[in-house]
Amino acid sequence: MAATAEFNSVRSVAEVPEGDDAKHVFHHRMFLEPQEEKRNLKALMVKRAKETCSCTPAKVKDCVFSFFPILQWLPKYKLKECLLGDLMSGVIVGVLLVPQSIAYSLLAGQEPIYGLYTSFFAGIIYSIFGTSRHISVGIFGALCLMVGQVVDREVQRAGYDLEAATVHAHTDTVTHVNTTVVPLNQTSQILLCDKTCYAIRVGATVTFIAGVYQVAMGFFQVGFVSVYLSDSLLSGFVTGASFTILTSQAKYLLGLDIPRSSGVGSVITTWTNIFRNIHKTNICDLITSFLCFLVLIPTKELNEHFKSRLKAPIPIELAVVVAATLASHLGKLRETYGSSIAGEIPTGFLPPRPPEWNLIPNVALDAIPIAIIGFAITVSLSEMFAKKHGYTVKANQEMYAIGFCNIIPSFFHCFTTSAALAKTLVKESTGCRTQISGIVTSLLILIVLLVIAPLFYSLQKCVLAVITIVNLRGALRKFKDLPKMWHLSRVDTVIWIVTMASSALISTEIGLLVGVCFSMLCVIFRTQKPEAPLLGWVAESETYESLSAYKNLQTKPGVMVFRFEAPLYYINKECFRSTLYKQTGVNPAQVKAAKKKAAKRMLRHKEAGSGGNQTSISLELVSEPLGFHTIVIDCCAVQFLDTAGIRTLKEVCKDYKEIDVQVLLAQCNPSVRSSLIRGEFFKEGEDHLLFHSVHQAVDFALGAQEHNGTCASKN
Repeated sequence: MAATAEFNSVRSVAEVPEGDDAKHVFHHRMFLEPQEEKRNLKALMVKRAKETCSCTPAKVKDCVFSFFPILQWLPKYKLKECLLGDLMSGVIVGVLLVPQSIAYSLLAGQEPIYGLYTSFFAGIIYSIFGTSRHISVGIFGALCLMVGQVVDREVQRAGYDLEAATVHAHTDTVTHVNTTVVPLNQTSQILLCDKTCYAIRVGATVTFIAGVYQVAMGFFQVGFVSVYLSDSLLSGFVTGASFTILTSQAKYLLGLDIPRSSGVGSVITTWTNIFRNIHKTNICDLITSFLCFLVLIPTKELNEHFKSRLKAPIPIELAVVVAATLASHLGKLRETYGSSIAGEIPTGFLPPRPPEWNLIPNVALDAIPIAIIGFAITVSLSEMFAKKHGYTVKANQEMYAIGFCNIIPSFFHCFTTSAALAKTLVKESTGCRTQISGIVTSLLILIVLLVIAPLFYSLQKCVLAVITIVNLRGALRKFKDLPKMWHLSRVDTVIWIVTMASSALISTEIGLLVGVCFSMLCVIFRTQKPEAPLLGWVAESETYESLSAYKNLQTKPGVMVFRFEAPLYYINKECFRSTLYKQTGVNPAQVKAAKKKAAKRMLRHKEAGSGGNQTSISLELVSEPLGFHTIVIDCCAVQFLDTAGIRTLKEVCKDYKEIDVQVLLAQCNPSVRSSLIRGEFFKEGEDHLLFHSVHQAVDFALGAQEHNGTCASKN
């Protein structure tokens, strides 16, 4: 092919007969000169390497400022405009975050103090590395559940009795204190700390590995992984995980002492154990849970209903925690009724400790879905609120930020964090202007850590479970949106249901994998059997639309226009061929077979000396007209071709040509044209013509037929 791309224009003919009296119809062409080819890969890599390795003061400054966004926005901070809103939103989110941090610690299989550590470090670190002004980074329920499942598995594998271990918070040097423990592996080494200590080591190691994955994704710029997590998939996953969270907290509502189930089918196993032990319900915990629900749910609904009128939401969770702690302490509920309480929550910080390197092989795979879910939710929320408020965020930097929010705190006895929608909405609605709001929240949690934390000693665990369950309302309300989602997109609805059901009934990790695989299969199925209509002409225009979708469209005599609305590749090549044959009503192979059969019959009649009547009938069968002479394939929806697709097009054109039907291609994009050229689709001496529009191709076909008819009449 020539270096220039050539399109046939409106007035064209396939052949011009020889002779002095021949009538020439000029063939107007449109010439498009392609861009120069990009440099070869070696030159491109050398150029990139030089740019990367070059070091100038300006480049160093840009690199530092890009990696630490706080150096850009903090010197420009406007005190008068931003400080009041940041202070108010930071305090309000902190007040909401304190009880949630304590409650979600149970979900992650940790002691309450570790939830406060996690929230404190996450807010500080994200303010340094993050580019979003509004998102609230901290504890997220679905991730806590996933971490908790890994912690339970590793604690049990190490030989600890999951439920019988005595609570001993913060003792990295304690010897084994649980006398009821029998190690599962008798050859394992002597345990150096109790169950609580080992649980946070597992949680911190998972968090460290997840953070490393997230930073690596940012470094290698593989954030495209998040595109496989559609909104419907993420929503279904969070809703399914909410069922698992609710199930894991149900035993605390009833005060039951049953083992925490994990792995495949944990939801069913847990509910089975609950109903088997329902007669052991602690009445005090049940009444406390009921009263907390009566207070929390209506107040939360009021907060949501009047959020436009309220300057700040009512901190009902903190009020319930304070009231429940006082009631438990004054009423001696633990001593009198055996209620399960939070226990000792010491003040201050533990010395930093590196992750358990020997645990990394055990938890490396578990950290992958945790890392992907964490950065996908963080990036999507940051982009959503940045677009809403008219600024930009750097998705790559967001991956660095959430990665460091996991790596650095993992050395300080913390577990995995990400952005959380509910707290982000509160933060935005209460006047947040910059990342200073996150720092204020962390300072408030620091005060709790240093002074107030021990006062929560008598807080019942059932109260924390109620707080966790009430905060699942948003995810569980997605069921109300199903009819609307079904009306908008049935495929997205099915993806949501499959992901939700598999996450709830199988396990969260497998549910996420099932959702990703199912959504990809949906894309494949949609391209495997796409829409492929015949097109008709819109009068007084150059537009062609689907005959099955619109009325009053016209068809040109002898010309059929066919549109295939998907890429043409190995999966759907047979669908393309069969649909084309069905829509045109002509299968070239069958036509050729019928002609051969008629010709053989005619030959037999001749050899037998039959009369002319049979011969004339056979001749009519052989030369029976098809009703059209040209097929125009509209390729506007064909994004790409592979080798199987090119071969299929060649075969279709060849088969139709053998029965005197020409096939023309129109509206091919540059990628498709390039594939056709590389695949030698256009061969010298053949009339496989490529047109800029369907209208041009149809006019060419009509002009060529008219010209051929004129030539035939002269002959």
